[in-house]
Amino acid sequence: MHVHVPSFDVTITDTSPASAVRAPTGSAPAEQTWTPRLWGVLAVLCAVLFLDGLDVSMVGVALPSIGAELGLSTTSLQWIVNGYVLGYGGLLLLGGRTADLLGRRKVFLTALAVFAVASLVGGLVNDGTLLIATRFVKGLAAAFTAPTALSILTTTFHEGPARNRALSVFSVFGASGYSSGLILGGLLTSFGWRWTFLTPVPLAVLALIAGLALIPRDRPAAGGGHDIIGAVTLTGGMLLAVYTVVSAPDRGWLDPVTLGSVALAAVLLAAFFVTEKKVRHPLIRLGILRIGSIVRANLSIVALFGSYLSFQFMMTLYLQDVLRWSPLKMAMALLPAGLLVAFGSPFVGRLIDRYGTPRLIISAMTSLTLGYAWFLATAGNAPHYLFTILPTMLLLGGGFAFGFSSIMGQATDGIDDSEQGLASGLVQTSGQVGAALVLAVVTALVAGGTAAGGDGFGEFHPGVNLVCAVAVVGLALNLVPLLRRYRPKHA
Repeated sequence: MHVHVPSFDVTITDTSPASAVRAPTGSAPAEQTWTPRLWGVLAVLCAVLFLDGLDVSMVGVALPSIGAELGLSTTSLQWIVNGYVLGYGGLLLLGGRTADLLGRRKVFLTALAVFAVASLVGGLVNDGTLLIATRFVKGLAAAFTAPTALSILTTTFHEGPARNRALSVFSVFGASGYSSGLILGGLLTSFGWRWTFLTPVPLAVLALIAGLALIPRDRPAAGGGHDIIGAVTLTGGMLLAVYTVVSAPDRGWLDPVTLGSVALAAVLLAAFFVTEKKVRHPLIRLGILRIGSIVRANLSIVALFGSYLSFQFMMTLYLQDVLRWSPLKMAMALLPAGLLVAFGSPFVGRLIDRYGTPRLIISAMTSLTLGYAWFLATAGNAPHYLFTILPTMLLLGGGFAFGFSSIMGQATDGIDDSEQGLASGLVQTSGQVGAALVLAVVTALVAGGTAAGGDGFGEFHPGVNLVCAVAVVGLALNLVPLLRRYRPKHA
């Protein structure tokens, strides 16, 4: 899952590989007239971001129905989520750079067309493997549309009030799409899960047509290059690592296939780090990982995304498969968290200016930890909505709203303009890939609880314990440096 809600003042440079970063100062005027065409460009970019969030949450609601019709186990269902997440996270760093080299307009529209075709195919297939493949392809498409959309926005709107206003509108649409997808997913799944795949198709086609007419043409960058080897080794290594974690409980950790997967994943990831040291245009300049605040931000986004996505995955299965809630009732139960993210995120920038990112990240991780702990303490076998589920969703929504923008701010704070894109793309990649790994472990625990004859909430209890532990680790790694900073001098 990825929800783009950058509420702080950020922009992207022409050579940045991904996400929101500060733009270099230039001679562009501070004031800019918002013509109908300019509004049209912003509408297309917002529509694609909205569609991305909508698709992720709609499919999440439909997972139990997909599993029932196609005969997919819990282990297989998590690949419908992880296939998308890994495709997105594996190529995100390459996506923005490709747009610079080939042209932002061309890459954006091509990736949007691929997204539409993959959605159509996903809604028509009857095979679980093919369905997972379409999700992976859609993740690859998002790896190019997401950073390219931000790049188009920040090169179309002048630095200053116009760009800040455009970014504010843009950020709200990502969270709003995710929140709307919960409701729409519940309604559509009532008619059939395939509608959650087919509904984005006409919306994507309309955005594609409007983009062809409105998005200005741009010239590709004169220099630079691709790090294809880095992209392939990173994506391949992450896929194998997640596959190993998921399949090992069934095969056995000492099974030759498991050991071979571990070895090959290690080789690919080692090859990635060797490549990054030698290639002329690396996806990641490894020296940036020596900065403590950057490392903490990347680990914090893993804790945030990994726990949040995994908990929602378990809740989707628990409420529908165990408690027999309808998809719409389940979506309404989870909606408060999405609403807090959508309406609260735009105001976090002011809090960052006043209190700084470290304190807000600690507050976010505290809120997440309390949410998971409250659910564990009060759920039982039949959790009461007002007493258990609603407080949990409010705590998680508040934690995500505070945490996402704060972590993104810390990940790019103090970084030179020439590496803002690298820092921002790195933290988004960490969030997606880290979430995939946490979800893989959670799925293995849930599958193990089911195999052991767990009943009711019992089979999900180990998984919720894990996401709570992940949130605690995220809290600790941010709290310890802050406590050291305020430690008495003589100590």
